Amino acid sequence: MAIPLTKKTADEQAGTDEGAPLRYGAIWGEGAARAADARQALRAILGHALRTGRTAVPTALAVDAELAASELVTNAILHAPGPCGMTLQLSSDELTITVWDSSTEKPAAKMADPRRIGGHGLHLVHTVSTRVVVALRETGKRITAHLPLAPNQATGALGTTALQASLPN
Repeated sequence: MAIPLTKKTADEQAGTDEGAPLRYGAIWGEGAARAADARQALRAILGHALRTGRTAVPTALAVDAELAASELVTNAILHAPGPCGMTLQLSSDELTITVWDSSTEKPAAKMADPRRIGGHGLHLVHTVSTRVVVALRETGKRITAHLPLAPNQATGALGTTALQASLPN
């Protein structure tokens, strides 16, 4: 089940704070989740943000966010039986991508190894995020990736993008 962006919540209908975060959520039954759906949902919330007069998310960040959402949902598909879900929240300074699943095993990012096929997803999520929070629960876990929308005050950069991380020094 997905909560479409076209349906307004009660606080949006009342005309409250225009700076309130945009939220999107999807829940997939066992075997129904697809990484493509996660990427599509992310593009939808970013497009909705533009239609509501918010500042455009830089292209590099949008690509990194699609990567993070795709990797987190793929990990849920591959490593956790049962249903899973995703919540996206876009505020003026941060995009958070939260994926929950039914596995109670804490994931561990593997060191990058160009000779290994697979196993790079969580490392990439850490690369494009300012922080990744794993919350274990009785019935599974919730992983939240925080991606900044505002540039770093010291460097003026948004952070390390997946493309930058993959280039040799």
